[in-house]
Amino acid sequence: MLQQIASTRLVRPGDLGAISALHARVFGPGRYARSAYRVREGKAGTRSRFCRLAEMGDRVIAALRLTEVTIGGTQGAVLLGPIAVDPQFAGQGYGRRLVAEALEDMKANGVRLVVLVGDELYYGRFGFRPVKPGQILLPGPVDPARVLAVELQDGALACYRGIISACPGQKTGDG
Repeated sequence: MLQQIASTRLVRPGDLGAISALHARVFGPGRYARSAYRVREGKAGTRSRFCRLAEMGDRVIAALRLTEVTIGGTQGAVLLGPIAVDPQFAGQGYGRRLVAEALEDMKANGVRLVVLVGDELYYGRFGFRPVKPGQILLPGPVDPARVLAVELQDGALACYRGIISACPGQKTGDG
C-alpha cells in the first residue's frame, strides 16, 4: 500500500514546528475546536511520550498526537488524536502505520485503554469500539456515537468512567 518509502519514529522536541505546520495545513484554524485540543487546554501543549511521526527525508508527512489522560481520575489511559497526514500522501497507509505502531508501543508500556473521537469504520480495524454513551466524557460538544476505545489490557474499559483530563507532567509542545 505504501507507494513511497517513509520512516516512522517517536516525536522529538525539534519536530514540533513541522508538526504544527502540518496540523495547520490539514485541519486549518478549526483544529482548536476539536475535543482533543480542549482536553489539553491550559496544559502548555501537553503531549505524550508515545507521539509518532512519519517523515520522508527531512519532511514530516504524517503525525499522530497522543495525550496521557485520566478518566474520572483513573490513570493508565491515552487519548488518540489528532492524526494528520499531508494530503499529498493521504491514502498510502501512513496514518494506519502510525496508529498500529503507537498501539504496540503503548501496550508494551502498560497503557490500559486508548480513547478517541472518530469513525468506527476507520478505527475499527485496530479494535476500537463504541463506548457506552455517558461512560467517558470529553469537554465540548462530542457525538457520543463517535467516542471509541480499545482495551490494551482485557477488561480495562469497565474501570473507566467520567471526564477525560490531561495528566500533568507530560512533555510540552504540539507533537
